[in-house]
Amino acid sequence: MTAVRLQNVYKQYGDNLVLKGVDLAVEPHQVVALIGSSGSGKSTLLRCVNLLEQVDDGQIWLGDTVITAVEIKPDHVRRRVGMVFQSFNLFPHMTALDNVTLAARKVHGMRKNKANEKATELLDRFGLGGKESSYPDRLSGGQQQRVAFARSLMTDPEVVLLDEVTSALDPELVGDVLDIIRTLKQSGITMMMATHEMQFCREIADQVCFLDAGRVLERGTADEVFGSPHEPRTREFLSRVLS
Repeated sequence: MTAVRLQNVYKQYGDNLVLKGVDLAVEPHQVVALIGSSGSGKSTLLRCVNLLEQVDDGQIWLGDTVITAVEIKPDHVRRRVGMVFQSFNLFPHMTALDNVTLAARKVHGMRKNKANEKATELLDRFGLGGKESSYPDRLSGGQQQRVAFARSLMTDPEVVLLDEVTSALDPELVGDVLDIIRTLKQSGITMMMATHEMQFCREIADQVCFLDAGRVLERGTADEVFGSPHEPRTREFLSRVLS
């Protein structure tokens, strides 16, 4: 059984058709990288998987559940899907611990003691032991992103979505966040990531999907897509971003 499957997915904003019949399958424990120019549909695709956006046509499966069915409750899906955003999305008036536990407690019903215990373990795992009481403005960008990673794992999700998680960081902090993703891959967590980090993508991705104008134009292993792409548009994109 696939971890995530999209079948003929369409998404439109006004006159702008952002996703145009996307088909994609993610196997358990895989890292699938979405690459492509800005506006190609990468972030929208991830937001559809997390039901932050409603698809206009097509279906998305999470395991054996059709999560785009009208009767599905989004909060039940989000318990099974973690997401890390490019801009951290932390509440500035809340401590690191409270940011990590908020959704687990208020939305998913986790008891406070259990939530605090688990959040403390996750923060320590990401090198933030002792920072539980720190507010976001007292943390570096890299530390804030680690808090966001800890939050995404609070409900033991089946898949974690990473939306350009290094794009808001200073270059010297990018490596720390990439190390976190390497660690998550080693632990077997299924991930879908939209990224502009091409060399890292080539290193870590089991499957690479090149999106262009809302379509998956090319897919394959990292070696296939980066080493011998079939589509002229893929070659053009890679020659530009790897030069």
